[in-house]
This record gives sequence, C-alpha cells and structure tokens, in this order.
Amino acid sequence: MPNLNPVVSNTTPLISVGEVGLFAIFHQLYGDVWIPSAVFDEYQIGISHHPLRPDLLNLSWISVHSAPSDPAVPTHLDAGEREAIALARAVQARVLLMDERQGRAAAKRLNVPLAGTMAVLITAKQHGMITFVQPYIDQMIGQGRRISPQLRAQVLTQAGE
Repeated sequence: MPNLNPVVSNTTPLISVGEVGLFAIFHQLYGDVWIPSAVFDEYQIGISHHPLRPDLLNLSWISVHSAPSDPAVPTHLDAGEREAIALARAVQARVLLMDERQGRAAAKRLNVPLAGTMAVLITAKQHGMITFVQPYIDQMIGQGRRISPQLRAQVLTQAGE
C-alpha cells in the first residue's frame, strides 16, 4: 500500500524548480504538496521581483498549513526551515523537500525523510518527465543558485549524463 502521508516542502526547492519552468513536476511526482505558513510567506514575497516564479495562490495542489511548535527543532534555523521540519514531523511526511545544509542536518538528526532539488530533478528524469538534468542545473546556477561543481558532477553522474 502506498504511503499517503503528505510531502512537505521548504522554500528553496519550490523557487529553484519553479524558476526553471518545472513546477508541475512536484505535482506529478508527489501529488499535493504541503507547505507551512512561513514558507508560503518567504516564497510569495519574491513574486514581484522574479517573473519566472509561479504564484502559489494559483496552484490548487499546494496547500498551506500551520506548523505546530516543536521543541526538538533547533531555533537557530530560519522560520521556513523550522516550520517545514516541524510540519513534516507532525504529519509524518513521506518526504521533506529541503536544500539548506543546516536544515537538512537538523531534519536528518530528527529522522525526517529528505530529498532536495537535485533529487527531484533526477527522479523527474527517471520518470520520463524531463530528458536531461544538466540544462536545468546550469539554468539554476545562472539564476544564482549555489550548486558546487562537485554536487553538479555527482548529480550528472547519477542522472547518467
């Protein structure tokens, strides 16, 4: 029986994938995606400055949820990361989409299943939703996303490119 628990996302995967025109792959891969209020606010604040960023208000498969207070989540993380981890824990998310190193480390310590933007791209390729990963990674880098040469090479190897 498939795991029907929701997928929760932090802000960066939404921005990274959305700004390269692949936002629909989230819905195709995961169905509905839950985000906490802080992630919604962080994402939407950049809409006016980034015309390539889809408006979350127009997407029925993105739903905003209040994140419960969770004393196990480190307070040094930003609000979006804290709320995303807390929400993922509260709903026993199938996966938490998060790229930030400190947030990922905290989520791992709390046994929250994780995937990042690069894993989303690889999975999309494996499911035939995209033909190549490299153009999207390079576009993300061109848009200012921090993707190390080592990570880029590792992802391209995993993608068979």
